[in-house]
Amino acid sequence: MASSATTAHPASWYLASANPCPDFARLEGATRADVCILGGGFTGLSAALHLAEAGLDVVVLEAGQVGSGASGRNGGQLHTGQRRDQNYLEQALGMDDARKLWTLAEEAKALVRDLVSRHAISCDLTDGLILADHKARYVPESHAYAAHLRDTYGYMALEPLDRDQIRALVGSPAYHGGVLDKGAGHLHPLNFARGLAQAAHRAGARIHEWSRVSRVDEAGDLTITTADGAQVKADYLLECGNGLMDGLDRQVDAHVMPICNYIAATEPLGARAHEIIANNAAVADSRFVVNYFRLSPDGRLLFGGGESYRRGLLDDVPGFVRPYMLRIFPQLADVRIAYGWGGVLGITLSRLPYVRRRSGRVLVSAGYSGQGVALAPLFGKILAEAVLKRPERLELLEKLPVPPFPGGPMMRYPLMVAGLTWYALRDMI
Repeated sequence: MASSATTAHPASWYLASANPCPDFARLEGATRADVCILGGGFTGLSAALHLAEAGLDVVVLEAGQVGSGASGRNGGQLHTGQRRDQNYLEQALGMDDARKLWTLAEEAKALVRDLVSRHAISCDLTDGLILADHKARYVPESHAYAAHLRDTYGYMALEPLDRDQIRALVGSPAYHGGVLDKGAGHLHPLNFARGLAQAAHRAGARIHEWSRVSRVDEAGDLTITTADGAQVKADYLLECGNGLMDGLDRQVDAHVMPICNYIAATEPLGARAHEIIANNAAVADSRFVVNYFRLSPDGRLLFGGGESYRRGLLDDVPGFVRPYMLRIFPQLADVRIAYGWGGVLGITLSRLPYVRRRSGRVLVSAGYSGQGVALAPLFGKILAEAVLKRPERLELLEKLPVPPFPGGPMMRYPLMVAGLTWYALRDMI
Protein backbone atom coordinates (compact mmCIF):
# COMPACT_ATOMS: atom_id res chain seq x y z
CA MET A 1 0.00 0.00 0.00
CA ALA A 2 1.09 3.58 -0.60
CA SER A 3 2.45 5.47 2.38
CA SER A 4 0.15 7.64 4.47
CA ALA A 5 1.97 10.71 3.18
CA THR A 6 0.32 10.27 -0.21
CA THR A 7 -3.17 10.27 1.31
CA ALA A 8 -2.94 13.53 3.27
CA HIS A 9 -3.97 16.67 1.41
CA PRO A 10 -0.91 18.35 -0.14
CA ALA A 11 -0.32 22.07 0.21
CA SER A 12 -1.94 22.70 -3.17
CA TRP A 13 -3.83 25.62 -4.63
CA TYR A 14 -6.84 23.31 -4.58
CA LEU A 15 -6.60 22.96 -0.81
CA ALA A 16 -5.98 26.69 -0.35
CA SER A 17 -9.17 27.46 -2.32
CA ALA A 18 -11.28 24.52 -1.11
CA ASN A 19 -14.84 24.75 0.13
CA PRO A 20 -15.39 23.73 3.76
CA CYS A 21 -16.09 20.05 4.33
CA PRO A 22 -16.86 18.30 7.61
CA ASP A 23 -14.42 15.77 9.00
CA PHE A 24 -15.61 12.18 8.91
CA ALA A 25 -14.70 10.02 11.89
CA ARG A 26 -12.24 7.14 11.68
CA LEU A 27 -13.91 3.71 11.70
CA GLU A 28 -13.70 2.05 15.09
CA GLY A 29 -14.85 -1.36 16.23
CA ALA A 30 -16.99 -3.54 13.98
CA THR A 31 -19.99 -2.70 11.84
CA ARG A 32 -22.22 -4.23 9.19
CA ALA A 33 -23.28 -2.76 5.82
CA ASP A 34 -24.88 -3.82 2.58
CA VAL A 35 -21.93 -2.42 0.66
CA CYS A 36 -18.43 -1.40 1.74
CA ILE A 37 -16.54 0.96 -0.57
CA LEU A 38 -12.77 1.35 -0.52
CA GLY A 39 -11.82 4.87 -1.55
CA GLY A 40 -13.32 8.32 -1.00
CA GLY A 41 -12.64 9.75 -4.45
CA PHE A 42 -14.84 10.30 -7.49
CA THR A 43 -15.59 6.60 -8.11
CA GLY A 44 -16.28 5.59 -4.53
CA LEU A 45 -18.26 8.69 -3.61
CA SER A 46 -20.43 8.45 -6.71
CA ALA A 47 -21.08 4.77 -6.03
CA ALA A 48 -21.92 5.59 -2.42
CA LEU A 49 -24.28 8.38 -3.43
CA HIS A 50 -26.18 6.27 -5.95
CA LEU A 51 -26.41 3.25 -3.62
CA ALA A 52 -27.53 5.35 -0.65
CA GLU A 53 -30.15 7.06 -2.81
CA ALA A 54 -31.40 3.56 -3.69
CA GLY A 55 -31.85 2.78 0.01
CA LEU A 56 -28.79 0.60 0.69
CA ASP A 57 -26.64 0.86 3.79
CA VAL A 58 -23.20 1.96 2.60
CA VAL A 59 -19.87 2.39 4.40
CA VAL A 60 -17.00 4.25 2.68
CA LEU A 61 -13.47 3.66 3.98
CA GLU A 62 -10.99 6.35 2.93
CA ALA A 63 -7.29 5.96 3.77
CA GLY A 64 -6.80 9.71 4.13
CA GLN A 65 -9.44 12.40 3.70
CA VAL A 66 -12.13 12.52 1.03
CA GLY A 67 -10.57 13.75 -2.18
CA SER A 68 -7.02 13.59 -0.85
CA GLY A 69 -5.93 11.07 -3.48
CA ALA A 70 -5.93 11.65 -7.24
CA SER A 71 -9.49 13.02 -7.16
CA GLY A 72 -8.37 16.14 -5.30
CA ARG A 73 -4.98 16.61 -6.97
CA ASN A 74 -5.55 16.21 -10.73
CA GLY A 75 -5.74 18.71 -13.57
CA GLY A 76 -9.52 19.04 -13.34
CA GLN A 77 -10.00 18.42 -17.07
CA LEU A 78 -13.31 17.00 -18.28
CA HIS A 79 -12.49 15.19 -21.53
CA THR A 80 -14.76 13.79 -24.23
CA GLY A 81 -14.71 10.06 -25.01
CA GLN A 82 -13.03 7.08 -23.44
CA ARG A 83 -9.30 7.11 -22.64
CA ARG A 84 -8.58 5.57 -26.07
CA ASP A 85 -10.12 7.10 -29.18
CA GLN A 86 -13.08 5.75 -31.09
CA ASN A 87 -10.88 4.50 -33.95
CA TYR A 88 -9.11 2.18 -31.50
CA LEU A 89 -12.36 1.04 -29.88
CA GLU A 90 -13.97 0.33 -33.25
CA GLN A 91 -11.07 -1.94 -34.21
CA ALA A 92 -10.75 -3.59 -30.78
CA LEU A 93 -14.43 -4.18 -30.00
CA GLY A 94 -16.44 -3.60 -33.18
CA MET A 95 -18.74 -0.77 -34.15
CA ASP A 96 -21.69 -1.75 -31.95
CA ASP A 97 -19.74 -1.74 -28.69
CA ALA A 98 -17.74 1.31 -29.77
CA ARG A 99 -21.02 3.22 -30.16
CA LYS A 100 -22.17 2.06 -26.73
CA LEU A 101 -18.89 3.22 -25.19
CA TRP A 102 -19.23 6.59 -26.93
CA THR A 103 -22.72 6.94 -25.46
CA LEU A 104 -21.34 6.11 -22.01
CA ALA A 105 -18.62 8.74 -22.38
CA GLU A 106 -21.14 11.38 -23.34
CA GLU A 107 -23.27 10.36 -20.36
CA ALA A 108 -20.18 10.67 -18.15
CA LYS A 109 -19.81 14.37 -18.92
CA ALA A 110 -23.55 14.89 -18.53
CA LEU A 111 -23.47 13.12 -15.14
CA VAL A 112 -20.74 15.43 -13.85
CA ARG A 113 -22.79 18.45 -14.88
CA ASP A 114 -25.95 16.95 -13.38
CA LEU A 115 -24.24 16.17 -10.06
CA VAL A 116 -22.86 19.70 -9.88
CA SER A 117 -26.30 21.18 -10.60
CA ARG A 118 -28.44 18.80 -8.56
CA HIS A 119 -26.28 19.02 -5.43
CA ALA A 120 -25.29 22.68 -5.83
CA ILE A 121 -21.57 21.86 -5.87
CA SER A 122 -19.49 25.03 -6.25
CA CYS A 123 -16.49 23.81 -8.27
CA ASP A 124 -15.91 26.39 -11.05
CA LEU A 125 -17.27 24.11 -13.80
CA THR A 126 -16.29 25.76 -17.10
CA ASP A 127 -16.85 24.70 -20.72
CA GLY A 128 -14.07 24.37 -23.29
CA LEU A 129 -10.96 22.23 -23.78
CA ILE A 130 -8.26 22.61 -26.44
CA LEU A 131 -6.44 19.53 -27.72
CA ALA A 132 -3.13 20.99 -28.90
CA ASP A 133 -0.83 19.29 -31.41
CA HIS A 134 2.87 19.72 -30.68
CA LYS A 135 3.92 18.32 -34.08
CA ALA A 136 2.73 19.67 -37.42
CA ARG A 137 2.15 16.19 -38.82
CA TYR A 138 -0.43 15.50 -36.10
CA VAL A 139 -2.76 18.31 -37.21
CA PRO A 140 -4.34 16.58 -40.24
CA GLU A 141 -4.95 13.49 -38.10
CA SER A 142 -6.66 15.58 -35.39
CA HIS A 143 -8.88 17.31 -37.94
CA ALA A 144 -9.76 13.99 -39.60
CA TYR A 145 -10.70 12.52 -36.22
CA ALA A 146 -12.92 15.52 -35.48
CA ALA A 147 -14.68 14.92 -38.81
CA HIS A 148 -15.07 11.22 -37.92
CA LEU A 149 -16.76 12.07 -34.62
CA ARG A 150 -19.03 14.52 -36.40
CA ASP A 151 -20.00 12.20 -39.26
CA THR A 152 -20.17 8.87 -37.40
CA TYR A 153 -21.29 9.85 -33.91
CA GLY A 154 -23.04 13.16 -34.54
CA TYR A 155 -20.67 15.06 -32.23
CA MET A 156 -20.82 18.67 -33.38
CA ALA A 157 -18.87 20.36 -30.57
CA LEU A 158 -15.41 20.15 -32.15
CA GLU A 159 -13.83 23.13 -33.93
CA PRO A 160 -10.61 22.36 -35.87
CA LEU A 161 -7.82 24.87 -35.28
CA ASP A 162 -4.95 25.70 -37.63
CA ARG A 163 -1.65 27.16 -36.44
CA ASP A 164 -2.79 30.77 -36.44
CA GLN A 165 -6.06 29.94 -34.70
CA ILE A 166 -4.47 27.94 -31.88
CA ARG A 167 -1.80 30.57 -31.34
CA ALA A 168 -4.53 33.20 -31.03
CA LEU A 169 -6.00 31.12 -28.19
CA VAL A 170 -2.85 29.74 -26.53
CA GLY A 171 0.07 32.13 -26.13
CA SER A 172 2.77 29.63 -27.01
CA PRO A 173 4.86 28.89 -30.12
CA ALA A 174 4.82 25.17 -29.22
CA TYR A 175 1.63 24.19 -31.04
CA HIS A 176 0.85 23.81 -34.75
CA GLY A 177 -2.92 23.30 -34.58
CA GLY A 178 -5.47 21.15 -32.85
CA VAL A 179 -9.13 21.06 -31.91
CA LEU A 180 -11.32 23.11 -29.59
CA ASP A 181 -13.84 20.83 -27.85
CA LYS A 182 -16.75 22.99 -26.72
CA GLY A 183 -18.46 19.97 -25.14
CA ALA A 184 -15.58 19.28 -22.75
CA GLY A 185 -14.39 21.51 -19.91
CA HIS A 186 -12.70 21.80 -16.54
CA LEU A 187 -13.46 22.16 -12.83
CA HIS A 188 -11.97 22.41 -9.34
CA PRO A 189 -11.55 18.69 -8.59
CA LEU A 190 -11.19 18.87 -4.82
CA ASN A 191 -14.34 20.95 -4.47
CA PHE A 192 -16.16 18.49 -6.75
CA ALA A 193 -15.00 15.59 -4.55
CA ARG A 194 -16.00 17.38 -1.36
CA GLY A 195 -19.41 18.16 -2.85
CA LEU A 196 -19.91 14.50 -3.75
CA ALA A 197 -18.92 13.46 -0.22
CA GLN A 198 -21.44 15.80 1.36
CA ALA A 199 -24.17 14.68 -1.06
CA ALA A 200 -23.46 11.01 -0.27
CA HIS A 201 -23.44 11.77 3.46
CA ARG A 202 -26.80 13.56 3.22
CA ALA A 203 -28.19 10.53 1.35
CA GLY A 204 -27.21 8.30 4.26
CA ALA A 205 -23.79 6.90 3.35
CA ARG A 206 -21.44 6.42 6.31
CA ILE A 207 -18.04 7.87 5.42
CA HIS A 208 -14.93 7.16 7.50
CA GLU A 209 -11.65 8.98 6.92
CA TRP A 210 -8.20 7.79 8.06
CA SER A 211 -9.46 4.22 7.72
CA ARG A 212 -6.98 2.47 5.44
CA VAL A 213 -8.04 -1.00 4.34
CA SER A 214 -5.30 -3.53 5.07
CA ARG A 215 -7.01 -6.87 4.43
CA VAL A 216 -10.01 -8.30 2.62
CA ASP A 217 -11.20 -11.78 3.61
CA GLU A 218 -13.68 -13.43 1.26
CA ALA A 219 -13.82 -16.74 3.14
CA GLY A 220 -17.20 -16.96 4.84
CA ASP A 221 -18.56 -13.50 5.54
CA LEU A 222 -16.96 -10.80 3.40
CA THR A 223 -14.81 -8.98 5.97
CA ILE A 224 -12.87 -5.78 5.37
CA THR A 225 -10.28 -4.88 8.01
CA THR A 226 -8.54 -1.54 8.46
CA ALA A 227 -4.94 -0.97 9.53
CA ASP A 228 -6.26 -0.10 13.02
CA GLY A 229 -8.16 -3.38 13.33
CA ALA A 230 -11.68 -2.03 12.74
CA GLN A 231 -13.90 -4.24 10.61
CA VAL A 232 -16.81 -4.04 8.20
CA LYS A 233 -18.82 -7.09 7.23
CA ALA A 234 -20.69 -6.51 3.99
CA ASP A 235 -22.49 -8.23 1.17
CA TYR A 236 -20.37 -6.41 -1.44
CA LEU A 237 -17.02 -4.63 -1.60
CA LEU A 238 -16.31 -2.00 -4.25
CA GLU A 239 -12.56 -1.39 -4.69
CA CYS A 240 -12.34 2.23 -5.84
CA GLY A 241 -8.93 3.35 -4.59
CA ASN A 242 -7.33 3.61 -8.06
CA GLY A 243 -3.53 3.94 -7.85
CA LEU A 244 -3.50 3.97 -4.04
CA MET A 245 -4.64 0.34 -3.70
CA ASP A 246 -1.18 -0.98 -4.56
CA GLY A 247 -0.43 -4.10 -2.49
CA LEU A 248 -4.00 -4.90 -1.42
CA ASP A 249 -5.31 -7.02 -4.28
CA ARG A 250 -2.84 -8.99 -6.43
CA GLN A 251 -5.28 -9.29 -9.31
CA VAL A 252 -5.73 -5.52 -9.46
CA ASP A 253 -1.98 -5.00 -9.02
CA ALA A 254 -1.36 -7.16 -12.10
CA HIS A 255 -3.47 -4.77 -14.21
CA VAL A 256 -3.09 -1.33 -12.56
CA MET A 257 0.20 0.41 -11.80
CA PRO A 258 0.62 3.62 -9.77
CA ILE A 259 2.71 6.45 -11.20
CA CYS A 260 3.19 10.03 -10.02
CA ASN A 261 2.24 13.22 -11.85
CA TYR A 262 2.83 16.84 -10.89
CA ILE A 263 1.17 20.26 -11.06
CA ALA A 264 2.44 23.78 -10.36
CA ALA A 265 0.30 26.86 -9.76
CA THR A 266 1.80 30.27 -10.48
CA GLU A 267 1.12 33.48 -8.66
CA PRO A 268 -1.84 35.39 -10.19
CA LEU A 269 -0.89 36.61 -13.67
CA GLY A 270 -3.19 39.60 -13.79
CA ALA A 271 -3.69 40.96 -17.32
CA ARG A 272 -1.15 38.44 -18.65
CA ALA A 273 -3.56 35.55 -18.01
CA HIS A 274 -5.59 36.38 -21.10
CA GLU A 275 -2.40 36.26 -23.17
CA ILE A 276 -1.74 32.69 -21.96
CA ILE A 277 -5.22 31.26 -22.68
CA ALA A 278 -7.52 33.73 -24.41
CA ASN A 279 -10.82 31.85 -24.05
CA ASN A 280 -10.39 30.31 -20.56
CA ALA A 281 -10.46 26.77 -21.96
CA ALA A 282 -8.35 24.00 -20.52
CA VAL A 283 -5.51 22.72 -22.73
CA ALA A 284 -4.01 19.25 -23.12
CA ASP A 285 -1.32 18.56 -25.68
CA SER A 286 -0.41 15.59 -27.86
CA ARG A 287 2.71 14.45 -26.03
CA PHE A 288 2.84 10.93 -24.59
CA VAL A 289 3.61 12.54 -21.22
CA VAL A 290 0.90 15.14 -21.59
CA ASN A 291 1.32 18.79 -20.71
CA TYR A 292 -2.05 20.01 -19.43
CA PHE A 293 -2.91 23.43 -18.14
CA ARG A 294 -5.66 25.95 -17.48
CA LEU A 295 -6.32 29.21 -15.66
CA SER A 296 -7.76 29.41 -12.18
CA PRO A 297 -10.59 31.85 -11.41
CA ASP A 298 -8.04 34.17 -9.78
CA GLY A 299 -5.81 34.17 -12.87
CA ARG A 300 -3.11 31.64 -11.96
CA LEU A 301 -1.73 29.19 -14.49
CA LEU A 302 -2.26 25.64 -13.23
CA PHE A 303 0.32 23.65 -15.23
CA GLY A 304 0.70 19.87 -15.14
CA GLY A 305 3.88 18.44 -16.59
CA GLY A 306 6.17 15.50 -16.00
CA GLU A 307 5.81 12.07 -14.44
CA SER A 308 7.97 9.98 -12.15
CA TYR A 309 7.98 6.22 -12.11
CA ARG A 310 9.26 5.64 -8.61
CA ARG A 311 7.43 4.90 -5.40
CA GLY A 312 6.81 8.12 -3.53
CA LEU A 313 6.41 11.71 -4.67
CA LEU A 314 9.24 14.05 -5.52
CA ASP A 315 10.18 16.68 -2.94
CA ASP A 316 10.80 19.78 -5.12
CA VAL A 317 7.68 19.86 -7.28
CA PRO A 318 8.00 23.52 -8.40
CA GLY A 319 11.59 22.85 -9.50
CA PHE A 320 10.50 19.71 -11.35
CA VAL A 321 7.52 21.23 -13.19
CA ARG A 322 9.02 24.64 -13.99
CA PRO A 323 11.15 23.49 -16.97
CA TYR A 324 8.11 21.85 -18.56
CA MET A 325 6.11 25.04 -18.10
CA LEU A 326 8.85 27.28 -19.54
CA ARG A 327 9.23 25.10 -22.62
CA ILE A 328 5.60 25.95 -23.41
CA PHE A 329 5.53 29.50 -21.98
CA PRO A 330 9.06 30.95 -21.97
CA GLN A 331 7.56 34.38 -21.34
CA LEU A 332 6.74 33.27 -17.76
CA ALA A 333 10.39 32.99 -16.70
CA ASP A 334 9.92 35.89 -14.26
CA VAL A 335 6.74 34.44 -12.70
CA ARG A 336 6.84 32.87 -9.25
CA ILE A 337 5.39 29.42 -8.65
CA ALA A 338 3.23 29.67 -5.55
CA TYR A 339 2.20 26.02 -5.17
CA GLY A 340 3.50 22.68 -6.39
CA TRP A 341 2.08 19.26 -5.65
CA GLY A 342 2.00 15.72 -6.93
CA GLY A 343 -0.41 12.83 -6.92
CA VAL A 344 -0.58 9.11 -7.56
CA LEU A 345 -2.70 7.91 -10.45
CA GLY A 346 -3.39 4.41 -11.72
CA ILE A 347 -2.47 3.46 -15.28
CA THR A 348 -3.06 0.29 -17.27
CA LEU A 349 -1.12 -1.27 -20.12
CA SER A 350 -3.83 -0.39 -22.66
CA ARG A 351 -4.65 2.93 -20.94
CA LEU A 352 -8.26 1.73 -20.61
CA PRO A 353 -9.82 1.47 -17.14
CA TYR A 354 -9.81 -1.87 -15.36
CA VAL A 355 -13.48 -2.36 -14.47
CA ARG A 356 -14.34 -5.90 -13.44
CA ARG A 357 -16.41 -8.13 -11.21
CA ARG A 358 -13.42 -9.52 -9.31
CA SER A 359 -15.56 -12.20 -7.70
CA GLY A 360 -19.21 -12.66 -6.86
CA ARG A 361 -18.94 -10.08 -4.08
CA VAL A 362 -16.00 -7.85 -5.05
CA LEU A 363 -16.09 -5.30 -7.89
CA VAL A 364 -13.31 -2.94 -8.96
CA SER A 365 -12.94 0.19 -11.07
CA ALA A 366 -9.43 1.64 -11.37
CA GLY A 367 -6.69 2.59 -13.80
CA TYR A 368 -8.29 5.63 -15.44
CA SER A 369 -4.88 6.62 -16.83
CA GLY A 370 -5.58 10.34 -16.55
CA GLN A 371 -9.22 10.48 -17.62
CA GLY A 372 -10.93 9.95 -14.28
CA VAL A 373 -12.60 13.36 -13.90
CA ALA A 374 -15.18 12.46 -16.55
CA LEU A 375 -15.25 8.66 -16.30
CA ALA A 376 -14.90 7.89 -12.59
CA PRO A 377 -18.26 9.30 -11.39
CA LEU A 378 -20.13 7.34 -14.07
CA PHE A 379 -18.17 4.16 -13.47
CA GLY A 380 -18.98 4.45 -9.76
CA LYS A 381 -22.64 4.70 -10.74
CA ILE A 382 -22.24 1.62 -12.97
CA LEU A 383 -20.74 -0.36 -10.07
CA ALA A 384 -23.77 0.68 -8.03
CA GLU A 385 -26.06 -0.54 -10.81
CA ALA A 386 -24.35 -3.95 -10.76
CA VAL A 387 -24.90 -4.25 -7.00
CA LEU A 388 -28.56 -3.37 -7.63
CA LYS A 389 -28.82 -6.32 -10.07
CA ARG A 390 -28.47 -4.24 -13.23
CA PRO A 391 -25.10 -5.51 -14.52
CA GLU A 392 -25.46 -4.80 -18.25
CA ARG A 393 -23.27 -1.70 -18.35
CA LEU A 394 -20.62 -3.30 -16.15
CA GLU A 395 -20.56 -6.20 -18.60
CA LEU A 396 -19.87 -3.73 -21.42
CA LEU A 397 -16.95 -2.21 -19.49
CA GLU A 398 -15.59 -5.68 -18.79
CA LYS A 399 -15.03 -6.01 -22.54
CA LEU A 400 -12.41 -3.25 -22.47
CA PRO A 401 -9.07 -4.90 -23.27
CA VAL A 402 -6.86 -4.47 -20.20
CA PRO A 403 -4.08 -7.07 -20.29
CA PRO A 404 -1.86 -7.65 -17.25
CA PHE A 405 1.49 -5.92 -17.11
CA PRO A 406 4.39 -8.08 -18.25
CA GLY A 407 6.26 -9.58 -15.34
CA GLY A 408 3.32 -9.49 -12.95
CA PRO A 409 3.05 -7.28 -9.86
CA MET A 410 6.74 -7.70 -8.92
CA MET A 411 8.39 -6.98 -12.29
CA ARG A 412 5.95 -4.46 -13.78
CA TYR A 413 7.89 -1.46 -12.46
CA PRO A 414 11.31 -2.05 -14.05
CA LEU A 415 9.79 -3.27 -17.32
CA MET A 416 7.24 -0.47 -17.61
CA VAL A 417 9.65 2.26 -16.54
CA ALA A 418 11.87 1.32 -19.47
CA GLY A 419 8.93 1.48 -21.88
CA LEU A 420 7.46 4.70 -20.50
CA THR A 421 10.85 6.39 -20.55
CA TRP A 422 11.26 5.48 -24.23
CA TYR A 423 7.90 7.05 -25.09
CA ALA A 424 8.76 10.15 -23.08
CA LEU A 425 12.02 10.50 -25.03
CA ARG A 426 10.09 10.10 -28.28
CA ASP A 427 8.18 13.30 -27.45
CA MET A 428 11.43 15.19 -27.96
CA ILE A 429 12.07 13.87 -31.46
